[in-house]
Amino acid sequence: MTRKYFGTDGIRGRTNQGAMTAEMAQRVGQAAGAHFLRGDHRHRVLIGKDTRLSGYMMESALTAGFTSVGMDVVMVGPVPTPAVAMLAKSMRADLGVMISASHNKYVDNGIKLFGPDGFKLSDADELAIEKLIDDLPPLVPADQIGRSRRIDDAQGRYIHAAKMTFPDHLSLDGLRVVVDCANGAAYKVAPEALWELGAEVIAIGVKPDGININENCGSTAPGLLQKTVIETRADLGIALDGDADRLIVVDEKGQVVDGDQLMALIACNWQARGKLRGNGVVATVMSNLGLERHLERCGLSLIRTKVGDRYVLEEMRKGGYNVGGEQSGHMILTDYATTGDGLVAALQVLAALAGDGKPASELLHQFDPLPQLLKNVRFTGGQPLEAESVKSAIAAGEQRLNGSGRLVIRKSGTEPLIRVMAEGEDETLVTQVVDDICAAIQTA
Repeated sequence: MTRKYFGTDGIRGRTNQGAMTAEMAQRVGQAAGAHFLRGDHRHRVLIGKDTRLSGYMMESALTAGFTSVGMDVVMVGPVPTPAVAMLAKSMRADLGVMISASHNKYVDNGIKLFGPDGFKLSDADELAIEKLIDDLPPLVPADQIGRSRRIDDAQGRYIHAAKMTFPDHLSLDGLRVVVDCANGAAYKVAPEALWELGAEVIAIGVKPDGININENCGSTAPGLLQKTVIETRADLGIALDGDADRLIVVDEKGQVVDGDQLMALIACNWQARGKLRGNGVVATVMSNLGLERHLERCGLSLIRTKVGDRYVLEEMRKGGYNVGGEQSGHMILTDYATTGDGLVAALQVLAALAGDGKPASELLHQFDPLPQLLKNVRFTGGQPLEAESVKSAIAAGEQRLNGSGRLVIRKSGTEPLIRVMAEGEDETLVTQVVDDICAAIQTA
């Protein structure tokens, strides 16, 4: 069954339009609240948010929705998405909500939902909630309306939990680390956690004003981080996105290190320590073929899923793996978190750096990636992938790669984009294949 409101990562869109209005947020609160009313205990939902201006509006509307169906609301303010997942479980909430559009600009916002176990909701739960959004549940009598309150120690709780993932016998003493918080949800917690572990911290992207989240900073725009690392002669640069569930790293030479290299580092490091479970790593179809070959040389397997960290996590839980993620920087380490956690992943990278003594440029270059090219084609309507001209271009591209590479074509789950990715031994051929398919989509 096709989902009407939920994409690959919750509900997301342009604020005050479509599915991202205050009215819709209230309906989501009523629907999700009613769906998770189970038993006769006082029900609780925990709501966190990032720093975008519309977060206040969405928080108020969601609170109204949840309380109207009998749920108490605990608001924790700006915290990373993984903090909401962790706190929902540790505070025995029936539901966790993160208000964020992740790496998108401030004009967008989104609603991510977590169950009482701290994991993102299943397709079945989301479909049930969608039905209640359209056919609103009954409201409770006046004496059963929920209460709302704010707590002040959520950031401290998360900092403590993140620090506990760092090996006891190691310290960040002597390491100079630049951290770019994207003017987002981790602007307080990430620099503080790194400093408390001993690092010399240079923090950028830590002055949110409601509209500068992800603006020329963070994991999707690492230029500022690269520049700062070089200027300050730092040992490592860390870039998070707006809700801090994504990580990109910059080495001491200013070179960007993507999620594939980080997964390789963490997996092989954990394998050597006897900590890796499942004898493999779970990643998506977008991960580079070089990662797969590198893991094979290490005696490990790469299990691929469709794009979306929720699908990576589902496969990890099913197969008993504890390292997974996406090339874009979502790192899921289930020993420590129930969802992607940029700060926790960064601490594992820093632990390897502190324990090895090699410079980041050497340690983080785990393998040589194959030439890979990804282009996005925006469309305004229709089904361009169903056009015969596009199907023909895709078939021709697959034939030209002829087993020496890979071709992945998919619709974005959050934006009106077709993503075209190819990789292979021949960079020129890869470029030609991607360009030909993009041209066919644009004229379909």
